Amino acid sequence: MRVRPRSALIIVIVAAAAFAGALYARRSSSVAERRPPAEAAVPVVAATVVRKDVPIVIRALGTVQSIQTVNVQSRVNGQIMQAFFKQGQAVKKGDPLFLIDPRPYQAALDQAQAQLEHDQALVAEAKTDLTRYQKLETENSIAEQKTQDQAFVVQQDEGTVKLDQANVENAKLNLEYAHINSPVTGIAGALAVDPGNYVGVGTGTGTTLVTINQISPIYVTFPIPQTELSEVSAAQKKAPLDVSALSQDGKNLGQGKLTFINNQVVATTGTVALYATFPNDNEALWPGEFVTVELVLGVRKDALTAPVGSVMSGPDGDYVYTISADNVAHRVPVLVVARQHGLAVFTKGVSAGEKVVVNGQYNLADNVKVAIEPPKAGGSASP
Repeated sequence: MRVRPRSALIIVIVAAAAFAGALYARRSSSVAERRPPAEAAVPVVAATVVRKDVPIVIRALGTVQSIQTVNVQSRVNGQIMQAFFKQGQAVKKGDPLFLIDPRPYQAALDQAQAQLEHDQALVAEAKTDLTRYQKLETENSIAEQKTQDQAFVVQQDEGTVKLDQANVENAKLNLEYAHINSPVTGIAGALAVDPGNYVGVGTGTGTTLVTINQISPIYVTFPIPQTELSEVSAAQKKAPLDVSALSQDGKNLGQGKLTFINNQVVATTGTVALYATFPNDNEALWPGEFVTVELVLGVRKDALTAPVGSVMSGPDGDYVYTISADNVAHRVPVLVVARQHGLAVFTKGVSAGEKVVVNGQYNLADNVKVAIEPPKAGGSASP
C-alpha cells in the first residue's frame, strides 16, 4: 500500500519524540545514581558528666613481704631425731619443730650437776674447818696464818662452785637447744634437712633446717616518686593512710594502713619505699607476690567525672567528644587529673550534665551528626 507523505512525516516525528523521551529518562536515572545520599548519623554510646566525691589515689606496683622471716638453724651439733611438722604447715611461736639427739647433752648435764654437788661439799667442809680454826685462833692454839690460809681455801672452793653452776646452766641450755621450737608464728616452708642427718653449728650462716615466714600480719612495700613524698608525709602525720592491695586482674586482696616511710630516697630511681601493714587474716597476700597498691591521700569533693573510655589522646593532649542538644559531636580538649576505677576525673574542658561519647569516637570528627544508642549488654555508659 502506498503511504502518503504527510502520514510518513507524522510517524517520523512520533518516533523521534519517543527516542528523545527514552534518552532523557536514562540521563535522569544516571544523574540520580551519581547524586550523593544525605549524610547518615554516626551511632555512638554516650554518658553524662557528673559531680561526685572521688578519692585521691596514688597507684604503684608493690611487693608482699613477710614482717618476720626466720631461717631456723641448730645451735648444737647432733643428729636430727625427729621433725614435728609438715612442710607448708602453719606453726605457732613455741611449737616444736625438731629434736636433735639429746643424749650427749643430758649426759653432760648430769656430769656438770655431779661436779657441782662434789664441789659444794668441799665448800661446806672448808667452811667448817675455817670456823674451827677461827675458834682455835682465839684460844691461841694455832697461828693466825693458818686461819687466813683456810679462808683463802674457802674462797677458792666457792669460786669453783660458781664455775660448776655456770657449767650446769650451759649444759641445761645445750639440752634445751636440742629441742628446736618455732621462734615466730607463721608458715613453715620446705624441709631443707631430713631427719637422720647430722647437723652442726655453722661459723657463718650455718645450715638452715627450714624457713618460717610470718603471714599475718604482713607487709606490702611499694615505691613512690620523691616529688610526692612531702604530700604523703604530711597526710600520714594526720592519721595513718588507707592502702588497698589489688591482684593483677583488679581483685581486692585486702585493706591495710601505711605503717612507715623509709628513711632514705633511692638516688638511682628517685623513689622512696613505703611500708603498709595488712592483717591478712584470709592469707590472700603471700610473700614475694606482686600487687597493685592504691594509697588514698584524701578525697576530691564534687569532682567532674565520666567513664574513662570517653577520653581520647592526640598530639595536642587529651580530648573528648561532647554532644550538643541537636545531637552534633564537638571535639573538646580536656585536662584529666586522674584515671581510677573506670572513671576519668576532669578539671577543665567539660561541665556537669554534658553528654560525652564513650563508644564510637573513632568514627567521629568535629561537628558530625550522631545517633545515641543504648550501651551494649554487660556495659554501662554511666560513670
